[in-house]
Amino acid sequence: MSAPSLHEPVGSAPPRRRRVAVVGVGHSDCGRVDGTTAFQLHAQAARRALADSGLPRSVIDGVASAGLGLLAPVEICEYLGLRPVWTDSTGVGGSTWEVMAAHAADAIAAGHAEAVLLVYGSTARADLRAGRRTAGLDLGARGPQQFEAPYGHTLISKYAMAARRHMHEYGTTLEQLASVAVQTRANAAANPEAMYREPITVEQVLAGPVVASPFTRLHCCIRSDGGCAVLLAAEDYVPDTARDPVWILGTGEHLSHSLMSQWEDFTVSPAAVSGQLAYRRAGVEPADIDLAQLYDAFSYMPLVALEDLGFCAKGEGGDFVDAKHGRLLRGGELPVNTDGGGLSACHPGMRGLFLITEAVRQLRGDYATTAPERQVGRRDRTPGLPRLALVSGVGGWFCSSATMVLGR
Repeated sequence: MSAPSLHEPVGSAPPRRRRVAVVGVGHSDCGRVDGTTAFQLHAQAARRALADSGLPRSVIDGVASAGLGLLAPVEICEYLGLRPVWTDSTGVGGSTWEVMAAHAADAIAAGHAEAVLLVYGSTARADLRAGRRTAGLDLGARGPQQFEAPYGHTLISKYAMAARRHMHEYGTTLEQLASVAVQTRANAAANPEAMYREPITVEQVLAGPVVASPFTRLHCCIRSDGGCAVLLAAEDYVPDTARDPVWILGTGEHLSHSLMSQWEDFTVSPAAVSGQLAYRRAGVEPADIDLAQLYDAFSYMPLVALEDLGFCAKGEGGDFVDAKHGRLLRGGELPVNTDGGGLSACHPGMRGLFLITEAVRQLRGDYATTAPERQVGRRDRTPGLPRLALVSGVGGWFCSSATMVLGR
């Protein structure tokens, strides 16, 4: 189906709201990628997503991008040879991609765009190794942060403070936090693209060097290179696509705080709001979800997200993620971060777009025949592919959250 003409009569009646689907996903080379620019990773991921969709490049009339500076969408579009009529460059940290996907879906549903490409690429690991920039853990002292910077606050320390508060309030243990990293690594073992696939134990996680108490090194995400792309399109294009569509059923977003002093409760993330919005708009409940892809820059993040997204009660996250239950494994009660997540697979910066690609691949059954050990099924254990997936990104230090419900 060809893209609509830009010369349609002015003042014509607005189109009906259309359903929107993810019709293509793609990764660039990920992990250790030396000698490649971030622009090249963008292009590689975009080409692969477009090939996955089976649609021609001409259908793309919207682009969302972030992470390459002030003019990111403009520069990326020029590099890719695209001239969109709709764009987004939202910047709210790790949840950016879920927010932009929701904005793109709304734009497509309203007829402001036909097909939107979300594309990201980062040489975070290569840049660090080459000394081109720091690890990005110093938040600076401008604006509101000037009131916390004198106390040595870093990105990691803010997450560590929140984890310590949960431990104090609910008795969450170091072993339970370590269990998140252990099960995520077990999921990564079946992913040939994952940077780290060797099994680890709770004891190994606890024995590592402390980065910011209670986090040791294996509680923290890896640093990688990599790119990712997702193509969204109106339902009109679905008959022409090469793969089964994955529908965007409901979304929600929420901004919580910037300063730690303005965070009302360290044990409650903004996913408590974004998740409820997404569920309500999709007309589903947590019990309906077959798998979840949750942002995991640190082991505490999936634990508290599982509580706030309604998979267990507040304070019960520690027991829910305990390795003795194996709930987060691909064959567990609620498979979480089935590709190995940011803790083991890849984390080139704002990882939220990778959450969407893994959810889509699982819902489409991409691994069912080629790599059955990676494919998850339905939560109720009935035969067949999963029907619903939850994706939830987090930005800053629990400053923002965006949640999506995706379905076949």
